[in-house]
Amino acid sequence: MSLWRATATIGGFTAISRVAGFARDILMTGVLGAGMVADCFVVAFKLPNFFRRMFAEGAFNAAFVPLYTRRLTEDETGETARRFAEETLAVLVTVLLAFVAVVEICMPWVMYGLAPGFVGDSEKFALAVELTRITFPYLLFISLVSLQGGILNSCGRFAAVAGTPIILNLTMIAAMLWLTPTFPPGHALAWAVTAGGLLQALWLFGTLRSAGLGLRLRLPRLTADVRQLLRVMAPAAIGAGAMQVNLMIDLIIASFLPAGSISYLFYADRVNQLPIGVIGVAVGTALLPMLSRQVAAGQEQDSLSTMNRAMEMSLFLTIPCAVASMVVAEPLIATMFERGAFTAEDTWNTAMTLAVFSAGLPAYILVKILTPGFFARHDTATPVRYSIFVLVLNTLISLALMGPFAQLGLAAATAIASWINVGLLTWGLMKRGHFKVDARLRRRFPRMLVAAAAMGLALWGMDTAFGPWSGPEVSELPRVLKLAALVAGGIAVYAIVSQLTGALRLGELRGLMRGKTES
Repeated sequence: MSLWRATATIGGFTAISRVAGFARDILMTGVLGAGMVADCFVVAFKLPNFFRRMFAEGAFNAAFVPLYTRRLTEDETGETARRFAEETLAVLVTVLLAFVAVVEICMPWVMYGLAPGFVGDSEKFALAVELTRITFPYLLFISLVSLQGGILNSCGRFAAVAGTPIILNLTMIAAMLWLTPTFPPGHALAWAVTAGGLLQALWLFGTLRSAGLGLRLRLPRLTADVRQLLRVMAPAAIGAGAMQVNLMIDLIIASFLPAGSISYLFYADRVNQLPIGVIGVAVGTALLPMLSRQVAAGQEQDSLSTMNRAMEMSLFLTIPCAVASMVVAEPLIATMFERGAFTAEDTWNTAMTLAVFSAGLPAYILVKILTPGFFARHDTATPVRYSIFVLVLNTLISLALMGPFAQLGLAAATAIASWINVGLLTWGLMKRGHFKVDARLRRRFPRMLVAAAAMGLALWGMDTAFGPWSGPEVSELPRVLKLAALVAGGIAVYAIVSQLTGALRLGELRGLMRGKTES
């Protein structure tokens, strides 16, 4: 499967998941609003996801996929790779069961570090502890999803893995529709998170079995292969941990800001995550096993071309998303969230937060494209040094900006730090000869900027003509129709100007899907 077919498969399922996620968030804003219960649930949802991104999807994927792929390449029977996966599964389950039990017991003390701003409000603190205890077992299930997904992705089976987040979103939607009328909404959502994680793990368990890739649970042993995995994971865990600590520091700082600030950051990030998931995660997920195979086969020139094409397509799709999110942030947030307990004031604060986050959108996605260039070569240490530097820098900028700009300062710090991370990763790869911007990317990048600028001007003009988006006088259907017109108009302008300037020839898309490129 070519990089672009794989990316399209992953991105397509991710897009479906994001649509389900937006439906989930629309229900959440109506049920929870942006008050105390919403802030507590966001904290409860973020803690298991913090460890998921640090270990399961971060360090574990970075180490496991290249090692598993190499064993698949070396042994055509697949038995060596299967044994390695089973040994990894045994250790993973044992460690996670113990870790989850310890954190459950220590949750009140964990909350002192996670949301110290809640300490002065005993009701808020107690609710945050209770909801987080309910959601934390999600970590165990989603870590199993990561292992099973790594196996399937390494074998070129991307669809089932990409579809798993849909299960979580549907589970949470079902909880809000059927449980919240008779059950406290924060608790209903917390239980839905854990149930969704279990269903995701069972879904991939069945997929592995049907593909003939099922795993047996062995007794946990630190074999030579597992020790190698842990050695490669260690620096990756520190690096991924630095980025996740970065997010948690934002949460800690935000807990000292006025009520609702955590929710504004959460809802804005949810919108910002749509292109990150559909483009960045999709390309990064497809890129790592492909680069791993090319590097293992000594195909360095092919790996350089793969990186350039990944960056070209990602920038072509991401730059207009960033411009649109900055220009029409209020229409986006008002149309998606402003109903029920979510007020016009909440719309404005969330929209401004989204606009600031969006300034770093291309950087968030480029990081996901550049890091596989290190991981495919079993170099998980170099990105660690960059991540730690970026963590410290982001914290300092957040502390400097939180006073005058509240949650907007935290969003700005994240965007600035992400661009610096991109610069460091690019420099590190180029210094080692593992990346070089080719002539085609240099030629097309400024043309993408021209097309995106034309689209931004068109969106601004349409938004001005359409009038207000927020407030009780604005009805639902006209708002939806106006947003649909903005989206359609923006896409049309960007496509036409891209064709005229040569940012991307539409006829090339078919060739890209077949894996063909031109220099």
